[in-house]
Amino acid sequence: MAEVDITIGGKVFQVACQAGEEHFLRSAAQMLDNEAGPLVTQMGRLPEARMLLMAGLMLADKTAAVEDEVRVLKAKLAEAEKRPASAAQRVEVPVVPARVVETLAEIAARAEALADAVDERLTL
Repeated sequence: MAEVDITIGGKVFQVACQAGEEHFLRSAAQMLDNEAGPLVTQMGRLPEARMLLMAGLMLADKTAAVEDEVRVLKAKLAEAEKRPASAAQRVEVPVVPARVVETLAEIAARAEALADAVDERLTL
């Protein structure tokens, strides 16, 4: 077992946990401390039990709100998954007219002929 010192509401507590789980304990303690901090600031010195109870209740309230939101989102997701998939949309892509393709090919052929002619003159 590992022993970890955590601080909640300005008070240090020594807590035991399984080896390798120290990070999770510190993370949970930080969440609880985030709730206890404003309590201590607003109410001043509180007995440990009351501070921990109030911070735990505030954290539980936030957790309940998140669970409610997750439940609503899961229901919306399930409803969306029940709907049939919409039919594939037809996408029309503009086609280059054959006349333009022919003209471009002709221009390319002329450019190649000019390049060959220039190359010949340079090699002479």
